[in-house]
Amino acid sequence: MELLLNAPLSKLPPLPKICATKRKPLGARLPSCLGVERHDDMDVHKDLPQSMDHAPKEKQNDIWQLFTEAQQNILSLNKQRLTALEELDELKRENTALLDRIEQLEAKMLLNTEKEMDTLSISSELLLRIDSMVLSGMIDNAEASDLRRLVMNSRMSIAANLFQNTHKKDSELLVELRHFSSKSKKKGFHIVHISAEMAPVVSVGSLASYVTGLSCALQRKGHVVEVILPKYACLNLDEVQGLREVEAEVYSFFNGQLHKNRIWTGVVFGIGVTFIQPVYYSAFFSHERVYGYGNDFERFTYFSRASLDYLVKSGKKPDIVHIHNWETSIVGPLFWDVFVNQGLEGTRILLTCQGFDSQCLQRPEKLALCGLDPSRLHRPDRLQDNNKTHMVNILKGGVVYSNKVIVIASMQTKAHLITELGHGMEPTLAIHKDKLLIAPYGFDKSVWDPSVDKFLPESYSEEDMKGKSVCKISLQKHLGLTKNASMILVGCMLTEVSDVYLENLKTLVWMASRKGIQFVFMLCSQNPGLRREVESLLLELKDGNVKFIDKYDEPLLHLILAGCDIILCPSLDDPVLQVPLKAIKYGAGLVALNFTDDKFGNFADHDFGRPEVSKYISNSFGNMSLSQEEDPSQWNRKITDAMAKDFSWDAECCDIHVSAYAAIKNL
Repeated sequence: MELLLNAPLSKLPPLPKICATKRKPLGARLPSCLGVERHDDMDVHKDLPQSMDHAPKEKQNDIWQLFTEAQQNILSLNKQRLTALEELDELKRENTALLDRIEQLEAKMLLNTEKEMDTLSISSELLLRIDSMVLSGMIDNAEASDLRRLVMNSRMSIAANLFQNTHKKDSELLVELRHFSSKSKKKGFHIVHISAEMAPVVSVGSLASYVTGLSCALQRKGHVVEVILPKYACLNLDEVQGLREVEAEVYSFFNGQLHKNRIWTGVVFGIGVTFIQPVYYSAFFSHERVYGYGNDFERFTYFSRASLDYLVKSGKKPDIVHIHNWETSIVGPLFWDVFVNQGLEGTRILLTCQGFDSQCLQRPEKLALCGLDPSRLHRPDRLQDNNKTHMVNILKGGVVYSNKVIVIASMQTKAHLITELGHGMEPTLAIHKDKLLIAPYGFDKSVWDPSVDKFLPESYSEEDMKGKSVCKISLQKHLGLTKNASMILVGCMLTEVSDVYLENLKTLVWMASRKGIQFVFMLCSQNPGLRREVESLLLELKDGNVKFIDKYDEPLLHLILAGCDIILCPSLDDPVLQVPLKAIKYGAGLVALNFTDDKFGNFADHDFGRPEVSKYISNSFGNMSLSQEEDPSQWNRKITDAMAKDFSWDAECCDIHVSAYAAIKNL
């Protein structure tokens, strides 16, 4: 067959009519060809053309040999085709079996996760029910402490035994708890956060995701975590399980009197949450916003004092009371001056700051509202402000009266914070530098992981990067960009940026887009001025390679991180979205756009007091630019190495906190 297909048409021998051969088998088929009945004595050759009758025997033999070979080839090809179809069917069966196995594993993983969450939720609910029993006088503080220790040290077994009893009344549940006699298996810390925010219940800034992310990470490592929040009118209660009001009267001191509070409890992501709702001062938390009112000091001072009164009344004896920013910093002096001898002798205080730019200065006499003595605290070594000496500084009080202070900042050093970013508190921070720690932000690795990301068209990991190209094509298609996996695609999430930054950005994008580099910008701020400035910038560029998304879209952010090769960062220290950390996890390189900021370059104090994530990002991406050329193999190694790192809340951030808890617990 191959000879026939490849031979020139002019050299092919003339094909004979099939019925012209003298072979007997053909003669036997003659009636079917000509429609003539055959007789044995019929001369089948007498009317054939003479030229065919005298054709050379050799040519006829060659032709029949070619036809024979062709027939054999066709049979062979059919056999191969059947074999291939059988192999394809086998592959399909294997693929189906593999997909079934994957579904089984995913279902098992989901079941295990749900079981873990159920265990945390049940144990947290039991702790809150014990609080209710104390507040109602059903049990005393001593028995409450024993029952809490039982729950904390026997989570798995107590969840398995009592999960059907949590709906019962407190008196019935108490009977079940008293009958439960499991031995302690694991001892972790008991941490109570007194906070103004917690995602997703009430989220304004970086504090909300930090409190939830850290609390979940701590519970996964065997610690028991609770959170106390104000009961704002603007709460998102969708994720609060088992929300119920405690049927007990809880009073707290404020402005010379005791005032009643309503107490609500629930569970968020396995974390026990208590909401405090003032009765007399009900207007304190009935606003539409969380912050920004003229009486913010009174609001959060009331809440801080009520939280400590609640701890004492409920008989809780946590290892750590964890407070946050200036809003709950007053807990520090309140604890040591008023509450430490009310059953909290073994408790220690840890303060977390997202920065020192918001401190809350007040007249000293206002401290008396929550029961503090202004004359004792309006001193240079306590709450007196370093610059406005006639005022007290609430955040300074938190620093002075806490056993440890952790600043959440991924790209800072201790020395840089103390000397450059103290906002007037530099002398105080220098005095207390030994208790100052730096911890990085993190992210929820169950949500931000390209190997399990439900928002991506195809998953991928550092071990198999094929899916990233699929994500790039999908993103280009979604944005209306030229679909080409080999083109460089750059993403940038815009929050608050300066005019200088926008000018630098315009120059950079103009130069890079002329080289065929594609850009996608997402506006992650509700600032209308920023929107206008960015739209004006894009109008000047008039470039089809540049696309703009005018509002924050979290599912799309997943695809942007997965589809982009590089992420432009206004700052590598992103407290709200943690875009740099997530970008690394999704296999994108980082380019810092704050061209004059020394946070991304050299550090005068080298590595002293820096988180490991800061060292890694600075060394790997600190000097990158869009114009930089890098060997593809080196780039791939850098990206896959970065993807393998763990920058979630469970990693360095959680470890630093646990170390801090252990250090102050031993004081």
